[in-house]
Amino acid sequence: MRGTGAVPVPDGDEDVRPAGKRREVGTSLLWAFGVTAGLLLGAAVAAWVTWLGVVVGLAAVVVAACLVGGAWHRAGAAVTVSFGGFALMMFASPAVYEGYMGAVGEPVDAVVVQVVDEERRRGPSMFCTLRELDGERRVHRVSQQENCFGQAKAGDRVTIVKDPLDLLDPRMPDGPEQEDSRRITLAATVGLTALVLGTTVYAGLRRRG
Repeated sequence: MRGTGAVPVPDGDEDVRPAGKRREVGTSLLWAFGVTAGLLLGAAVAAWVTWLGVVVGLAAVVVAACLVGGAWHRAGAAVTVSFGGFALMMFASPAVYEGYMGAVGEPVDAVVVQVVDEERRRGPSMFCTLRELDGERRVHRVSQQENCFGQAKAGDRVTIVKDPLDLLDPRMPDGPEQEDSRRITLAATVGLTALVLGTTVYAGLRRRG
């Protein structure tokens, strides 16, 4: 009797590969979304408490590097995720801050009292002192993180945006040439989010060992 060339498959083994593949897809997506969410959370927290947000973001980068480079043995992907994660934190923090203030912020009239450029080597160097014109006439000192880039001079009246929860410092209005920078920040945030997410999923699906 001529054989058919088929190899018999023992009962119960026919679904092992598909099940394993489905498991890889599931864990890859889970880790990818978890790492990306951790980076975005760190960026959001950094707008409130800088050091705490940095700690959260760095923890997400370390977890991603150990997972992708160590457990999954994809060194190139680990480098991409690590550098992409650092860059994402830098762009996402101002993007989250601007988005939050634009969505729920309350406009308040204020006057610019002082603009100072301290020429620091690290951290923000330009600071604006603002005094509200209504209510308690509160005074705020904001930096480049809150959009103080010299677009307003001392004595100018501006409309600042305040956090209704009073957790974040007020944001100064954009200057005439700042719309492009906001678009670049948003585009970079979206692109880097996709890069980290996609690279982590790719590494999980192509894991070794």
